[in-house]
Amino acid sequence: MSSWRLSTLPTSPGSYNSAMFRLTLFSLLAAGSAHAAACDRACLKAALDQYLNAVVEHKPAAAPLSAGFRQTENAMVRRPGTGLWESVTGLGKLQRRYLDAESGQAGYFGTLDEASGPAIATLRLRVEDRRITEAEWIVARKGDPGLGPQGGQQGNAAFNDPEYLIAHAPKELVVPKGERLSRTELAAIANSYFDGLSAHDGTLIIAHPGCVRIENGALTTQRAIPSGGSTDCMSNGAMANIFAVTARRYPIVDEEAGVVLGLALFERKPGVAMRRNLLSEWFFIEQAKIRSIYASMYYPEQEAMAPNWPPFDGNWPVAPPAK
Repeated sequence: MSSWRLSTLPTSPGSYNSAMFRLTLFSLLAAGSAHAAACDRACLKAALDQYLNAVVEHKPAAAPLSAGFRQTENAMVRRPGTGLWESVTGLGKLQRRYLDAESGQAGYFGTLDEASGPAIATLRLRVEDRRITEAEWIVARKGDPGLGPQGGQQGNAAFNDPEYLIAHAPKELVVPKGERLSRTELAAIANSYFDGLSAHDGTLIIAHPGCVRIENGALTTQRAIPSGGSTDCMSNGAMANIFAVTARRYPIVDEEAGVVLGLALFERKPGVAMRRNLLSEWFFIEQAKIRSIYASMYYPEQEAMAPNWPPFDGNWPVAPPAK
């Protein structure tokens, strides 16, 4: 984004010609400024690495943070120097980086080392005018709250298996230029997954048969079906507890890697005693279909404002009026 504003240009009140000149000059300067401030893949990777190193070193001043820098961790706003800035001791054994020069955003998916053990994390980082303006973390730790009384295996604690995740890490691919899909196509394929979940109809999902889903490091597909075969990311059984997938965003579309970051909320049916799911989904797309999905997620408190990023409204439950 350009840092130029019309108010920064010289003014000459009362002159139509001077106003037109200012507008023309603004257009030219804004275009030049935007070009100069553009952050390509190399720039985004450098900013991402600088930020991650600053977090590990517990030194916010070591990263090019903007004056209005905003960071959330599982939807909670954190001041620079607090939260992960204090707890992270190193980047983990699994590290993946994804870059989107068009949106000016970079992402990290992998593990983080903390005193309590390895955490599984997704980071979305925004860079504007070569300054880091936003950092959004979704972090999963062992012992995090589960879905609640009706949550089955995850009733008391969410899945968490960093060892399995490390052993079955996402592939690192570079899609040949002639085979790359457009940003619109990649995002639409990812969105088909959320559409399928909301409609409880796996046939809406554009995916390869046998597609894999790994959730907080735990494999949640490839389970035996009584009638034969095994589940995949299109199986309807896993959709039963989802009422709707809301607050959908696709901030990072890495065309070179064939990867899309989807951020969303899984909402529950009204009156169901089950926590919502604040999640990040990394979609790995091959030959125009989803091959695998890697998620880091968290189950927020019922009253928590999530995801706590624009548009802010309508993304958390409101208690019904007292009877």
